[in-house]
Amino acid sequence: MKIGMNTDSLASLPFDQVLGHAARLKLDMIEICCGNWSTAPHIDLGKMLDSDKARAELKAKLRDHGVSLSALNCSGNPLDPGPNGKKHDQVTRDTIKLASLMGVERVVMMSGCPGAPGSQHANWITVEWPAEVREWLRWQWDEALVPYWKDLVKYANNLGIRKLCLELHGFQNVYNVRTLHKLRDAVGETVGANFDPSHLMWMGADPLVAARGLKGAIYHVHAKDTRIDPLLGATNGVIENQLGSNWQERSWNYVTLGYGHGEQWWGSFCAALAAAGYDDVLSIEHEDMMMPPVEGVEKSVALLERTIVNRPRRPVN
Repeated sequence: MKIGMNTDSLASLPFDQVLGHAARLKLDMIEICCGNWSTAPHIDLGKMLDSDKARAELKAKLRDHGVSLSALNCSGNPLDPGPNGKKHDQVTRDTIKLASLMGVERVVMMSGCPGAPGSQHANWITVEWPAEVREWLRWQWDEALVPYWKDLVKYANNLGIRKLCLELHGFQNVYNVRTLHKLRDAVGETVGANFDPSHLMWMGADPLVAARGLKGAIYHVHAKDTRIDPLLGATNGVIENQLGSNWQERSWNYVTLGYGHGEQWWGSFCAALAAAGYDDVLSIEHEDMMMPPVEGVEKSVALLERTIVNRPRRPVN
C-alpha cells in the first residue's frame, strides 16, 4: 500500500509548498482537486487542458518531488437540478479529459443527487415514508441518475478512463455499499468506490465490514477519521447540521487519523482493505477543524506508516 494526500488538505498553501511537504513526509502520491466543491487552489483546469507545456511542467514538478498522481478529484453534484448542475457536469467532464491527457487512470467524484420531479433543489431521500418519497426515489434513479451515469461512463471510456471512483457520502444517491452496487450493476464496472471510512462511521456502518462488501470494487481510498461525541451523539443522534466550525456542539466531527479510531483500528482497516483485494494508495484528507492542517497531515502520515501493509520500498538517495 502507498501513502498519499488530497492536496485540499493543505488548501491555503501554494502548490510548491504542498509538494515540499509531500517530499518531506516521503509521500508516494498526491490527489489534486480540479473544481466543483473544491476551489481548486492548486490547478487551473482550463489552462491544463489547453497547454501541453503546463501539463509537462506539472509532471516535472511531481517527478522532482518524488510523488505521482493517484487521481484527479472533481467531487460535486452534476445532477443538481439548479444552475450548479450544468457547471458541475462540465467540470466533471473536463477533469476526466485531463486525466486522460495526463495518463491518470482514476477520477474521484460523487454520484450526484437529483431533486424530486419538477424541483429546483437536490433532495437526498433517506426514508421510505411518507409514501410520496418512494416515487421520488424511483424517479431519481430511473429517470435521472442511471441515464446520466450511463452517458458519463461512455464518455470516460471513450477517453480511456475506466475507473470513476465514487465517494460514499451523505447527500448523494450513492452513499453506502448497497447503493454503490446498485449503480455499478446498472452502468458497469467503470464505477467503483472511493472508499472513505469517515462517512460510513457517522452514518452508522462499520467500514471493516463494508470493505468486505465492496470486494473488487474499491478503486481508491481516502484516509479520514470521524469522532462521535459520546454525550452529544447519545443526546441528539448523528443527524447533524451544526456548522463544521462549531465543532464543540456537533455530535460528530471529522478528525485527524487516530483521534476518532485508534492505531489498532487503522491496522484492522488496512487488513480489511487487503482482504478485499485493495493494495494501493490511502490518500489523506485532512478536514479536522481542531488541528492545524500541516500538523494533522504529519500525524496522519506517522500513523499510516505504522499501520499500512506491503508499502513499496523507496529508493535510497
